[in-house]
Amino acid sequence: MRQRKIKNLDERLAEFSQFIVEEPEKYRGRWREFFGNDRPIWLEIGCGKGKFITAHAARHPERNYIAIEGHESVVLRALEKAGEFSEDMRNLCFILEYVKDIRELFGDGELAGIYLNFSDPWPKDRHAKRRLTYGKRLRQYVQILQEDGAIAFKTDNEDLFEFTMEQIRQEDMNVIELSRDLHRSSYNQENITTEYEDKFAAVGKNINYVKFRA
Repeated sequence: MRQRKIKNLDERLAEFSQFIVEEPEKYRGRWREFFGNDRPIWLEIGCGKGKFITAHAARHPERNYIAIEGHESVVLRALEKAGEFSEDMRNLCFILEYVKDIRELFGDGELAGIYLNFSDPWPKDRHAKRRLTYGKRLRQYVQILQEDGAIAFKTDNEDLFEFTMEQIRQEDMNVIELSRDLHRSSYNQENITTEYEDKFAAVGKNINYVKFRA
């Protein structure tokens, strides 16, 4: 979907510079040093407008959160949400980039968990390798997760979910939680929704969910 052009985007992003990580590659293996504490670090890849990650950061001050989003016009909304919670929210930061190999940003075993929410399905077969749940990417995630770290994935797209489950099987990973209708499952009690999720749930669309680890 083409994003609406925002006037003075660079200036508006600069208003939230306290949340933005410049040159994130230099913190590879040093993110605890960046946050200034030893709290566990959770990552959302593709945070969109930020409802999910900002709510997590507000609910769990004992954790650190990093959000990645390449659409600057979209991430501006996420930054605004973070500012609404607190201009001094120290446990949340944003990386404004598209990432091809997540290992360029994080060292081995550096993260406690990874969230993938309503990722681009890339529906054409020739684009399968671009999907965030492609097997090669799953192996990369495992490398940067601590030993008991897990990946949580949500989507409304049935084909993408089937693809993801097949990739999990092929990579011999272990499913911890699974639901084809998250909002009617026991897992929904702790669930924090995204903007997309609210939209789909409002019209009765089921949300697919899986949590897994190596």
